[in-house]
Amino acid sequence: MKIALIGYGRMGKAIEKIALERGHEIVLKIDVESKDIDISTADIAIDFSVPNSAFGNITNCFENGVPVVSGTTGWLDKYEEAVEICNLNKGGFISATNFSLGVNIFFELNDRLAKMMTNLSDYNISMEEIHHTKKLDAPSGTAITLAEGIIKNTSKSNWALDVTNTENEIPIVAKRVPDVPGTHSVSYTSSIDTIDIKHTAHSRQGFALGAVVAAEWLVNKEGVFTMKDVLGL
Repeated sequence: MKIALIGYGRMGKAIEKIALERGHEIVLKIDVESKDIDISTADIAIDFSVPNSAFGNITNCFENGVPVVSGTTGWLDKYEEAVEICNLNKGGFISATNFSLGVNIFFELNDRLAKMMTNLSDYNISMEEIHHTKKLDAPSGTAITLAEGIIKNTSKSNWALDVTNTENEIPIVAKRVPDVPGTHSVSYTSSIDTIDIKHTAHSRQGFALGAVVAAEWLVNKEGVFTMKDVLGL
């Protein structure tokens, strides 16, 4: 599989290492807008770039017949427009806030637990996420996805950063600690007990492996998919 890496920071380098170990070839490393670069030499693009260039890079791939796996967040207000361009060009697309295989199982567990707890009004819901100090956005995209899963399955209508628990909001505490790849926890607390679910990443390798596995699954497919499709959840 010939891969174009869009974004060659820490994640791009981690993806490169795993892709090469799995027998793939890196044909392009792009750290800027890709519109003037011939992307058509790639079988697939893996995008971990920056929000202000992601939409242009992704749609340029679709227009040149290259499917995209994207882990960039912060541009998703244009997601539906990107989907339209993907479908118009009969492309392939997977966008996720987190490609870790374990995190995506955690997403599914979070959804199922929320459904189980929805009628138990004695429990208050709260969330915490911890990341390295170089991650400036808060809460993380992964935390937002977890909150959206809870909102979808309970009476909660919103999430809020660093607030006390209210009837309709899920409070999210975001911490920044040196050298922490990512930890996410969801708690249901009553006066009697607490139910916690938690995912702790030990390195970026899990995120990179998931992105490469998603690319292997997506190549030669047409349509817009999620990590649930990749994992058969």
